[in-house]
Amino acid sequence: MTEEQLEPTFETGERGPTAFLDVRDLKVHFATEDGLVKSVDGISFKLERGQTLGIVGESGSGKSVTSLSLMGLHRRAGKSGRGGATMSGEIWLDGDELVHADPAEVRRLRGQKVAMVFQDPLSSLHPYYKVGDQIAEAYRVHNKASKSEAHKRAIEMLDRVGIPQPAQRAADFPHQFSGGMRQRAMIAMALVCNPQLLIADEPTTALDVTVQAQILDLMRDLQQEFNSALIVITHDLGVVAELADDIMVMYAGKAVEYGPAKTVFTDPEDPYTWGLLGSMPRLDRAVKERLLPIPGNPPSMINVPSGCAFHPRCPFAPRNHGRCETEVPELLPVDSRHLVRCHLPIAERRQIFNEEIRPHL
Repeated sequence: MTEEQLEPTFETGERGPTAFLDVRDLKVHFATEDGLVKSVDGISFKLERGQTLGIVGESGSGKSVTSLSLMGLHRRAGKSGRGGATMSGEIWLDGDELVHADPAEVRRLRGQKVAMVFQDPLSSLHPYYKVGDQIAEAYRVHNKASKSEAHKRAIEMLDRVGIPQPAQRAADFPHQFSGGMRQRAMIAMALVCNPQLLIADEPTTALDVTVQAQILDLMRDLQQEFNSALIVITHDLGVVAELADDIMVMYAGKAVEYGPAKTVFTDPEDPYTWGLLGSMPRLDRAVKERLLPIPGNPPSMINVPSGCAFHPRCPFAPRNHGRCETEVPELLPVDSRHLVRCHLPIAERRQIFNEEIRPHL
């Protein structure tokens, strides 16, 4: 059975979508002087309105490139293949296919149907324009509204995301906001047109723990209010622990584990996921031993290791007698909704996890 035949990433044979967001075998490659960078190399997932998907992985795993693909923000390569991204596969958003769509149509959908909260709000907000004016401009791009109507809408959204004295703060510049307040302003801008899909790329980076919790609670509340689909992209599994319905773990441009959040946290099957969980600090119990970091560094996306890309860092690769070094594992089902990319047999994986990994988590 091939990867494309499996739930939740299967191909139905239909041209149209089978979910609100239906991503099929998405590949995003960049031709450089040093070689071909396969930033995203064949990922598939689905998401319904009201649901949350967490995309998790280390820096360089392809998370942000995936999000920019959904937004249509990659500059496309020319006929020579240089100067931008070469994309293939399909992205279906509420019946519209985005990979092969006209750029003008993608721009129309961006902001109105899909919006994004970027990683660094200070660099995403224009330093020379007032925060309220920037939110109002985003509203007017997609709605026939006067300046006063748009300004009123901006104040309403600032109030909705919990910024005190929104009418006064709308007249402030980005540098006058704290980090958490800037992130709230970015969320207000993203939601000002009531998009049906919201993408949050590292929404809590560089924020302290209490502000992180506030931002995540805010996003959950707003998602319930607007019934929007939500994608949270992060390197920290703890960020999506209670927020996500499903989790996709990425490594070297591929999904290595995909399944319900509870399953991925309680019964993970992939050694890379074990490493991410083992490197997370626990605040709910006494610290008895050191964290278990993943050895080595993420691979170069130009020279991805042969076979299983994780094998140079995987302590269990030798158990497969060289298969990990030569054969790329498929994303195969553990059950109907849980998929894993690993050569270890299921029974052996579970024995390793229960005996060697679980006691340390």
